[in-house]
Amino acid sequence: MQINRLFEIVYLLMNKKRVTANELASHFEVSKRTILRDIDALTMAGIPIYTTQGKGGGIFIQDHFVLNKALVSKDEQQQLLFALQSMAATEFIETDKVLGRLRNFFDSPNQDWIEVDFSRWGHSEADNKKFELLKNAIIGELAVSFDYLSAYGESKGREAYPLKLSFKSKAWYLQSFCLTEKAYRVFKFSRISHLKILGTPFHRSDYEAPAMEPIEDTPAPSPIEVKLLISPHAKFRIYDEFPESDITANEDGSLTLRMAEAQWIYDYILSYGTAAEVLEPQHIRDEMLIRIEKIKNKYLHKT
Repeated sequence: MQINRLFEIVYLLMNKKRVTANELASHFEVSKRTILRDIDALTMAGIPIYTTQGKGGGIFIQDHFVLNKALVSKDEQQQLLFALQSMAATEFIETDKVLGRLRNFFDSPNQDWIEVDFSRWGHSEADNKKFELLKNAIIGELAVSFDYLSAYGESKGREAYPLKLSFKSKAWYLQSFCLTEKAYRVFKFSRISHLKILGTPFHRSDYEAPAMEPIEDTPAPSPIEVKLLISPHAKFRIYDEFPESDITANEDGSLTLRMAEAQWIYDYILSYGTAAEVLEPQHIRDEMLIRIEKIKNKYLHKT
């Protein structure tokens, strides 16, 4: 049931004396049964909609009925428009028509001041398809299968009950009950591939969405402090990618980062190219030299 269709049904009935279910079904390109369900939903919501049978009959709304916008404060109106506008920017929820009606209703035609796009650069179409599959699986309460790449570079097939999609920090996550691990898991959206909806049903009410902390198969190592000298033109990345509480600016211009010691640390530092130098600890600096030598040898062998 689409909220924009319900809102527009009320809008149409307020501007016409009466209309038939067949006419509404044709207008919205849905079945007559769907329209009748919509009318029942609106009636249960307290909208005075009536139907009459026979010649000249149809669906109509009580004379002099108005939506009482005075019940919604000016601040609440702005918050409602802001929320819908933010939702519309995801491109996954049809809100454009609702926004248009509400803007006119609230006499706020010029509130298009924010744009939010949760899709990644260059990946919007693929992400939208994956998002749509997960949305349908969650709403339909159907298990899914997919391949998942862990933070440690291991790809593994999974089956899971999808419970909720959440956006945190700069990424989407799937909160789920993993059938493969027989435990609650949070999977990063961008690392999910080859997603399929399975025919296995489940009841979401039997499960609780896990806390928003990604759980990897391998326990996370203890954090260490790494002192880096970063070129000014690349320093912004540190503040984009690490919480401020994990960054210490030193008097010599270097930065000390609190990082979990694992293989990714070396790839991350190497991604800065010549813009980063490890100052401490010494064993990280030594390992960087070994890896740089291996990279150099790869290029030497190509010549």
